[in-house]
Amino acid sequence: MKKSIEIYHPGTFEPDNHFYPEVINADLHPILKSFFNMSREQLVERYLHLHPRVPREFIETTLSYKCKHFRWSGADLIFVSTGPGHRYSVVIETNSCPSGQKSMPFIDENNPQKSYADVINATIRDYVNKDKLNSGELAVFYDINEMESAGYASTMADIFNRPVYLAKLPQGGNPDVKFEDNFFHINHGGSWKKISACFRFVTQSPWDRIPVSCGTYILNPVLSCLGGGRNKLIAKKAYDLYNAEIKENNISILSPETITDISKEEIPLWIDKFGGFGVIKIPYGNCGQGIYTITNQEELERFMESDADYDQYIVQSLIGNYSWSSSGTAGKFFHLGTIPDRKNRIFVSDLRFMVCSSKKGFMPIAIYGRRARQPLTNTVPEGDSSWGMLGTNLSYKDDDGILKSESSRLIMMDRKDFSQLGIGLDDIINSYMQTVLSTIAVDKMCKRLLTTKGKFKKKLFNSLNTDPKLLEQIYIGDDN
Repeated sequence: MKKSIEIYHPGTFEPDNHFYPEVINADLHPILKSFFNMSREQLVERYLHLHPRVPREFIETTLSYKCKHFRWSGADLIFVSTGPGHRYSVVIETNSCPSGQKSMPFIDENNPQKSYADVINATIRDYVNKDKLNSGELAVFYDINEMESAGYASTMADIFNRPVYLAKLPQGGNPDVKFEDNFFHINHGGSWKKISACFRFVTQSPWDRIPVSCGTYILNPVLSCLGGGRNKLIAKKAYDLYNAEIKENNISILSPETITDISKEEIPLWIDKFGGFGVIKIPYGNCGQGIYTITNQEELERFMESDADYDQYIVQSLIGNYSWSSSGTAGKFFHLGTIPDRKNRIFVSDLRFMVCSSKKGFMPIAIYGRRARQPLTNTVPEGDSSWGMLGTNLSYKDDDGILKSESSRLIMMDRKDFSQLGIGLDDIINSYMQTVLSTIAVDKMCKRLLTTKGKFKKKLFNSLNTDPKLLEQIYIGDDN
């Protein structure tokens, strides 16, 4: 049985342990090599050439923005088109503990550890002073993604030249991990050790066991989850607030039309508003869980008969095939999908874009794509088959309710896979900008949720997210 607490020492990073086997010998596609080799000045110049109405100063300031709370981020994006043929990169959601390292071909073939190190250097080494780091031990907390979590732990050990603890912290907790006197402590070898800084890869309702306020430096703090990084309801409000702020710059975060603060009983009304098509989401889920695509009455009825874990939902316009997509206030969007395969099948696909906000501003870290299980059809799906056509997340629950990953649908950014997406360098640049904008929006929401003294504004959060079941779960911490 695997230990719930492990320790990683300097020099223990092995690529085979922290990347999918097919990644090890993959060759990064030339378009991606070009992107990752572009300077910030080149990115700005190209983006402004494509978007001449956007002020140069705004783009330069945006890419130089330094996040205070949300320093490590990943956006899920889809490529869509309209009836007249206008293409867009649309943000589906923003993630506060994004996976992606294990799926990304090496940017520097001579340094497989580079992408892991870029994250740790940008978010922990450059922000936490030595006295703080030396006041306790270093750790990585995780719940389901052990492969990447261990990669971060071994990388931290190399960067700081000291042991790093890897602790599993699932829902229900870990008896060898405790929060006491405003700090996390780990029991290893029979003694409790204070944790001064921790990299967090806990994704399943992390707010029920990791406090909002904490003496241990945690990257990313749980506040980033509540502020929109793992809360789709608040994310929508964060996007709206930031879009209003930047409107005069002729740029915005593009996302599906979203209705928030909906009780279960209201959902059929909003599905009807979207022409009978829509996406219902439990705002606080991840890994593709708690998402229901509705394309017919049978799927809607099945959802309405299901049990509810929370009291609040969001409903979004559905992006499917042109003949069966929602008609919202901005019109109808449909999936571009993959290039037809040998059987002339087109699949829905998405793009995960991971970024970091360093002291020098934003930097791209990793990219990968995913495709749906079933090909996209021109006719409305029958029964409950729409998720098979539209769902791209690789995670699924087995018969025992354990989350597993279906890596056969992974689209790597290598010479073999990337061409399936049918996108080019300009699409990658646009996706990067959308990821940066959505990350800034969440970071700004996090700032709004704290007082000038760093206290969590519970009343403000309660007014923004009036779900009593969620509010009961949130662990505020000792200082609030």
